[in-house]
Amino acid sequence: MTGALSPSHWLIILVVLLLLFGAKRLPDAARGIGRSLRIFKAETSALAEDDKKAEPAAVEPAPVDGAVNGATVRTTNGTTV
Repeated sequence: MTGALSPSHWLIILVVLLLLFGAKRLPDAARGIGRSLRIFKAETSALAEDDKKAEPAAVEPAPVDGAVNGATVRTTNGTTV
């Protein structure tokens, strides 16, 4: 067997679904599943667009002497930079 379902398998699945849910409830269930999949697809595509828009912010390297924006910084040993 190659893993694919044969037409007889699909027929058995359809009969079982009809017996479990009834002919009246199956179209409603299919519509509900379709709506859910559309909403899920829309949300995942929106998340993907948000990820593309949000680029990582450029991080400025710290100054070598420890000064931040020209301010005086006091080190732990009491000296000022």
